Amino acid sequence: MHQLSANENPYPPLPSVAAALADAADRVNRYPDRFSTELTARLAERLAVPAAHLALGAGSVGVLQHLLQTFVREDGDEVLYAWPSFEAYPHLADIARGVSVRVPLGPGAVHDLGAMAAAIGERTRVVVVCNPNNPTGTTVPGSDLERFLDRVPAGVLVVLDEAYREFVTDPLVADGTDLYRDRPHVVVVRTFSKAYGLAGLRIGYAIAHEPVAARIRSAAVPFGVNSAAQTGAVASLDAEAELLARVGALVKERERTAQALADLGLPAPRSEANFLWLELGARTEEFGAACAEAGVAVRAFPGEGARLTIGTPEANDTALAVAAAFAPRS
Repeated sequence: MHQLSANENPYPPLPSVAAALADAADRVNRYPDRFSTELTARLAERLAVPAAHLALGAGSVGVLQHLLQTFVREDGDEVLYAWPSFEAYPHLADIARGVSVRVPLGPGAVHDLGAMAAAIGERTRVVVVCNPNNPTGTTVPGSDLERFLDRVPAGVLVVLDEAYREFVTDPLVADGTDLYRDRPHVVVVRTFSKAYGLAGLRIGYAIAHEPVAARIRSAAVPFGVNSAAQTGAVASLDAEAELLARVGALVKERERTAQALADLGLPAPRSEANFLWLELGARTEEFGAACAEAGVAVRAFPGEGARLTIGTPEANDTALAVAAAFAPRS
């Protein structure tokens, strides 16, 4: 079964990363570095940010959970986000005993920032902007995002979820690390799961001004980032040039697959992530079942559409063969 349902990197760790992980296996009888000292220092250097501006967790989901647990303080506090977006947001808001406020995506499956700004109320504590958005792959232009951030009250935290940042090629899409520097209420969340191919190790991080980063760290589970994850992340940063070459290959495969779908009459919104979004409406579940029968697992959102992760060319071609049967008939 080709796994095109979880936005995973289809390729195994690079040899240098695998070797570092094998070496780390001999030390798993010891507790990990609770403060992820080496990795924090490497990330601070890589991102040109102070080490005190970083908070690590078990994937970006773990970091988001820590953030919501400390900033959603009372029953009825609101967490606002676009919809459809990352499926973990409602769950994480529930865990923090917050109230989800979902703002429908606008035309083209893009964040409606105007509607989101208008939806901010007295109980709004956190606003999440997934950029690129999961599951649609669409992005918010940097100029629009800056205007939105300037409209958000200073007491409301804005989380820029950039789990797919490394796949972005559009120069108009702002880098969250540039936006956060002079905006104390902005947090950037990223992960090693996607581009770096470490989904199974669960490691992500937040970039925020020191008071916010300190509060995120204060909610973290002690030793929550295991030693293998820390080792794998450091080794991946050492091998970043090779890893980004893989990302480039996946981006080319994304463009090839997107063009093939468009040629079938099934155009996907412009994606800057490692997946494509097919708006199939009532036929979504039928498409998902047909893919499974052909040996491809995709993520079907009943009544809305299907998210197709970019995998190997063979896997993508199998999905395209199924999609051909769902092409509109002239």
